[in-house]
Amino acid sequence: MAKTNFDYLKDVDKNLFEIVLEAERLYRGEFFEQCMGQTRRFGEHLCRNVLGSKRTNEVTFDEMLSTLKDTPNQSEQEKEFIDDLYFLKKQGNLSVHSGTVGKDATTALECLQRAFEAGLNYSVFHKRASSDILKLRYDTELLITGNPSKKSLSDKYLEAQEQAAKTSKKKPAKKPQKPKPQATSMNSVPRRTGIPPFWIVVGVFFVIALFTIIYILV
Repeated sequence: MAKTNFDYLKDVDKNLFEIVLEAERLYRGEFFEQCMGQTRRFGEHLCRNVLGSKRTNEVTFDEMLSTLKDTPNQSEQEKEFIDDLYFLKKQGNLSVHSGTVGKDATTALECLQRAFEAGLNYSVFHKRASSDILKLRYDTELLITGNPSKKSLSDKYLEAQEQAAKTSKKKPAKKPQKPKPQATSMNSVPRRTGIPPFWIVVGVFFVIALFTIIYILV
């Protein structure tokens, strides 16, 4: 059998392992709504197992969750566990009662991740499995290919940073545009020389008028 993210459940609870294994198969087949419904089923079985003898008249998933939530003096792990179960219930119900077929791969993946975390808490704090498994992280590469990623999350983060830095260096820096010189050329007007025509005409009329006055007086 190919390695899966939920291998830690094999020796803890074989039934839970088979249920969530089917959820991963559905995701790989792109049956995302069915995957969310299957993770809801996984969460309901987790809740029932944790309640155990404390369960009385609870029948539905919602009733069992309410009883679990009312448990006094809860640890942080128990609160996270209940929060994950509520998420699985809500998304599973939405996928089952939806009137249209959706392709919400992102939500389906989050359901698998939440189921993974809830399964870890169940294994360690309810079934007394080794606390070392709490160091496990959900591997999306393992989900898709069946092969575990050889790089840690920190390695992938550093690679993404390096790639972003290389991409920014490849972009040529914009050269500042030089301001265009303002056109200020003006043609100088040549200075006029000699007597202007206007004053010549005035002088001619003045002479004529002068002679006319002399003629009249004589």
